[in-house]
This record gives sequence, C-alpha cells and structure tokens, in this order.
Amino acid sequence: MSAPAAPHRAYGGDTTAQEVPMSAQHEEAPAPPPPAAAAQLLAEIRADRRAGVWVPAFEQDWARALDDARHSFSLAPVHDVVRTWRARLASAPAVDAFLTGGCDDSDGIDLDQVLGART
Repeated sequence: MSAPAAPHRAYGGDTTAQEVPMSAQHEEAPAPPPPAAAAQLLAEIRADRRAGVWVPAFEQDWARALDDARHSFSLAPVHDVVRTWRARLASAPAVDAFLTGGCDDSDGIDLDQVLGART
C-alpha cells in the first residue's frame, strides 16, 4: 500500500517548486557576443578611415585569440578581442575630437618613464 504524497509545505501548500534553470555564467560576467559579432565588427573596421592600420591589427588579434582558444578550450580570448575592438571603435570619435580640438596633452608621461627602457 502506498502512502499519499504530502503537500510541499516549503513551497506554499499544494504547489510544487518550478526550479529556475541554473547558469554556469557568473551574474557579473558580461554576456558573450553573438556568433556573427566578429564578422560585423570587421565590416565596421573596414568602413573606418583607419582601416589600413586597424584591419591587419584586428586580424592579428583575432588569429592569436583563435589559437589561444584552441589551446585553452575556452572562447574567452575570442570574446575579449571582440569586446576590446568594439570599445576601440566606440571611443574613436572621442579620440578624434580630442586630437582635433587642440586640447593640451603635454602633461602626459612617456611610457618609457613609467616602464623603463624597453629592449
């Protein structure tokens, strides 16, 4: 003879819990870019006036990230490249405005003074 199932008091009487799906991603971690993000980003870089310099730099960063991803079995390096280049493209107009606006940047410190002479 089987015993009748008791109501789940912890869930409010007769109701049962509908579990919230768990995620392996931390709440504070940024969402990964969509699958076509790199192709869209490369198209934006090619449309920029700096394309002659930036396209080879992006392709080099992308190739290095793919190689790192193959060795680490993680897409984090690829996602980092997309995020970095998105930020670079987004900040380019502000950098251009700063440079053309005649702002004084003479108070900057030479990187060699901070890091020492590079060999």
